[in-house]
Amino acid sequence: MLDRPTCMERAFALAEGGTCETLNAIRKQLKAEGYAESGQLSGGSIRNQLMRIIATSKAKAAG
Repeated sequence: MLDRPTCMERAFALAEGGTCETLNAIRKQLKAEGYAESGQLSGGSIRNQLMRIIATSKAKAAG
């Protein structure tokens, strides 16, 4: 069986991938993929990091 990424690893991958444009969208996608709700996503530092990654992904997609 392949190792599944942790909830945090997957959250960062979703932010980088550009398919989730908000933290709420990341939470919903994680839930849809069977991940348990992670309180870690509520931490200020993690939220800020994810939002910066999302903003960078949007900027790259915009050209």
